[in-house]
Formats: sequence, C-alpha cells, structure tokens
Amino acid sequence: MAKVMLTGTMRCEPHEVDSVVALLPRHHRLSEAEPGCLSFELWQDELDPCCFHVSEVFRSETDFAAHQDRTHSSDWGRVTKHMTRDFNKRVL
Repeated sequence: MAKVMLTGTMRCEPHEVDSVVALLPRHHRLSEAEPGCLSFELWQDELDPCCFHVSEVFRSETDFAAHQDRTHSSDWGRVTKHMTRDFNKRVL
C-alpha cells in the first residue's frame, strides 16, 4: 500500500486572511484525527500572511480521498474552495 503526500501552498486575498486563520485550528484537528492521517501540517507564512503552506501524508490513496471528501464538505472547504492552490501530490 502506497502512502500519499501532498505539499504546497494556498493563497487568499488580504480581506480573507482572518476567516482562514479562524478556521485553521478546527481543520487541523479534524484532519489529524482522520483514519490514515500520518502527518498533517498547515501554517500561515510568516512573511506573506495571504499564503498558507500545507504538508500532509496519508497511509493510502483511499485515506487521502476520504480526507478530500471530508474537506470539500466542511466549513474549511466552503470558505477556501475558490482560493488559488499550488499543490504537488506524490505517491510514496
């Protein structure tokens, strides 16, 4: 079974920063608690507050897909769905 790693960035507009930051703790907690989540990091860039970095590893493609499904239907997904993402997905 191959692990799935996703890394990259997400960008928001300056007027959206507070909304994203407010949702970060819950999104982080829920993601870490998902079955198959081996690592989940999401943080705001120190120099560019509109940029958020992500690094996550899931045990399998199935676990990663379940994470994506949950995320898309969450408050996080609703608020951030239009934001620019530059992600790199790798199978390890």
